[in-house]
Amino acid sequence: MAKTLAEIKQALEANVGKKVTIQANGGRKKMIERSGLLEGIYPSVFTVKLDKDEYSIERLSYSYTDVLTETVKLSVPGEPLEEAQP
Repeated sequence: MAKTLAEIKQALEANVGKKVTIQANGGRKKMIERSGLLEGIYPSVFTVKLDKDEYSIERLSYSYTDVLTETVKLSVPGEPLEEAQP
């Protein structure tokens, strides 16, 4: 997967408002999996609003570089984000 930051941002913009699943590196060989709504796209980061009944934190933010380096993996239920059409 050799995507550019612009392509990653465009794919995310196409999925704003959709439910996404995030797999993030939690350090020490630990993966954290969360799901929520892709809420906002900003110049350097994007935000995901989590279900407040299920998680103690309300929002997560990640940079597009996190997705590029595969520190964070996103998927839209039913299809990987990489295949989402802008």
